[in-house]
Amino acid sequence: MSTTISSKKSAFQLMPQEEYLEIASPHKKITIGIPKEKDNTEKRIPLTPYNIAILKESNIDVKIEEGAGLGAAFSDLELSESGAEIVKNKSEVFQSDIILKIAPPDEKEIQLIANNSLLISTLNLKTLNKKYFQQLAEKKITALAYELIKDKMGMFPIVRSMSEIAGSSCVNIAATLLSNSKGKMIGGIAGVKPSEIVILGAGTVAESAAETALGLGASVKIFDKSVYRLRRLQNNLGRKVFTSVLQTKLLETELLTADIVIGALKDTHRNTIVGEDVIKKMKKGSVLLDVSIDQGGCFETSKITNIDKPTFTKYGIIHYCVPNIPSIVPRTASYALGNIFCQEFYKFYDYGNINQFFKNDEGFRSGIYLYKGLLTNSEIGNKFNIPTKDINLILAAF
Repeated sequence: MSTTISSKKSAFQLMPQEEYLEIASPHKKITIGIPKEKDNTEKRIPLTPYNIAILKESNIDVKIEEGAGLGAAFSDLELSESGAEIVKNKSEVFQSDIILKIAPPDEKEIQLIANNSLLISTLNLKTLNKKYFQQLAEKKITALAYELIKDKMGMFPIVRSMSEIAGSSCVNIAATLLSNSKGKMIGGIAGVKPSEIVILGAGTVAESAAETALGLGASVKIFDKSVYRLRRLQNNLGRKVFTSVLQTKLLETELLTADIVIGALKDTHRNTIVGEDVIKKMKKGSVLLDVSIDQGGCFETSKITNIDKPTFTKYGIIHYCVPNIPSIVPRTASYALGNIFCQEFYKFYDYGNINQFFKNDEGFRSGIYLYKGLLTNSEIGNKFNIPTKDINLILAAF
């Protein structure tokens, strides 16, 4: 009898053993840490007082670094009254079970993160290097990217909500810039021609921008590489609007008379959509907004700007190339982020440990690019020559 038990025990020890991210029991408190962003132009916070109060009921504590919510007009007092613990020491925040922030942590912040914890932030792959992933791997961190998280419909809820905000915001920004440069309104009035807006792209940003611009009475023309996306956008808008596939001559003709051009499209086969030679010919005082600047940009004359200095002028054309437009309306963006994260974190209490949560939530699992120090995203692996593992196979072992 004892021999049989011993054999079974030895065989069991050869199987992969389940690890926990310090979230081993439904009765054990989970702690979420929200550090203050180092970039002063990043004003969003991923949980609002409303979300914190809900999570508190699910045995989830939230630690927030002092002043982290001020950019979105959430005071330390307001966050504290909702149930958050306001912490002065940044390192204490980074010792939480889950680190939730906007920008990826820098080298010093990674050093503060506890081993085997969960990190959730944006990825911003173009700003990272191989060392970033190696540092996280050494600490056996499990990391998720905002950009990769999906919902039950297979859509990207964070990307979509931020894109909607960017689309609406860029039209309002353009309206102010156009008024300052040419003294012109976006929408026309009786007897006065409305402003002409050209939008490159037919995705979520473009749709939101078109809807806002049409609502203001502008004349809107939309270009994209895909007839399918153009048709879908037109159906979503619920009205007929000028659309065209990207034809170089036709696009150039429309750009020369445009008051505002919104770039929300990235061409993977070319560096830019609109060349410098065309921009030289545009009307002086016109406005270019390059919403795709973080992906390389739509216009050859584009270069990254920031919220503190958002514009520059070249050839008499005003360029606006801020990559994190949603941070211009940080309170709205924070509510959008908080609604998404709150409904996901609310499930942690039911599942008891992080492995079970990832097993049962395919959409959130899709956001994983590093699991306990193992790279699970092939795009990152190919870019930096790092071996990858299939997250589904890893979780199947538990």
